[in-house]
Amino acid sequence: MNLFKKIFTRNTPSPESLEDGKSSKYMPSEDLPVDEQFMLMFTEKGGKFLYCDNMDEAHDAFQQILLENNWLKPEVCCLQDTVKAEFANFNLNYSTKNTAALYLSDCEYLVSSIGGILVSSNQLKEKKLYELPDHLVVIAYTSQLIRDISEGLQGIKNKTGDIPSNITTIQHFEKKKQDDDFMSYGSSSKNLYLLLIEDL
Repeated sequence: MNLFKKIFTRNTPSPESLEDGKSSKYMPSEDLPVDEQFMLMFTEKGGKFLYCDNMDEAHDAFQQILLENNWLKPEVCCLQDTVKAEFANFNLNYSTKNTAALYLSDCEYLVSSIGGILVSSNQLKEKKLYELPDHLVVIAYTSQLIRDISEGLQGIKNKTGDIPSNITTIQHFEKKKQDDDFMSYGSSSKNLYLLLIEDL
């Protein structure tokens, strides 16, 4: 799957098609492939993604994120031993505090219909999104792209045999994009970097 080729060679809808009520830049067509729909929604909300061919490239991208934000030996909130082990060469100062410079985690799934990231107690433990640092770096694989949340819940259940607690979606990346509705209750805007690794 050449994700970038799909994204950058797609046809942009004309203004006329946006006015007919059938298409909108805020609600991409359900006919789009899952990966393309996710990227359109995710970047429209202000999320930043870095496509990586492998974990070595993901490590390089993470280093660039640290340099870009001037995070030298930062305090990092990370609640997963597997992620800590994967980034052991960075000599990060791990913490569970929300005052840390950034939050580093993997995720359950990437949900294309909302351009959001599905996480659970596997990543958050008992923390709520507002208790996390403002800057998030999430590691995911292209095989984790799904169409909707119900598909994600079924996938989690199939993998583990049960549904973990504290399931939520990270989907507000810029304050100006956040809607004031009951679906966004309890969430907070985050500056989010997604390291998307090819594994298909």
